[in-house]
Amino acid sequence: MTRVSVFSSPLLLGFDHIERVLDRVNKTAAEGYPPYNIEQTGEHRLRITLAVAGFAEDDLNVTVEDNQLVIRGKQQEETGNRIYLHRGIAARQFTRNFVLAEGIEVHGAEIVNGLLHVDLERPVPDPKVTQIEIKSTAKKKPAPKTIDVNPDA
Repeated sequence: MTRVSVFSSPLLLGFDHIERVLDRVNKTAAEGYPPYNIEQTGEHRLRITLAVAGFAEDDLNVTVEDNQLVIRGKQQEETGNRIYLHRGIAARQFTRNFVLAEGIEVHGAEIVNGLLHVDLERPVPDPKVTQIEIKSTAKKKPAPKTIDVNPDA
């Protein structure tokens, strides 16, 4: 069975990238680790906070790849011979993806008390209006000639 896209309408030109973004969001929605918050910190500012207890700064990597914020965590291998009677603190590696809207800028990341904060901002673009010149391809008809029917008069 083939999937019919909402964006296949001939009136929606150039929106195929939105469909790809929605597919990407749908794939990443099922991820549950690590837990995170997204908060609005200003009119045009956002902050993503991930709970990364047990991860050091060197264990984390934050990148932007094709309008996607990618946060990866991988803890260093333990060198000691520890024997755990119970291990309830997650120490697994993770990759958490956030699809960014066009124009969103990442302003920085910091780790505080086991929480990784990533600050984002959407700059307000200046409104732009462009006047399009309309050209006519039809040739102008010459003005009708007046013919004198009675040359003697």
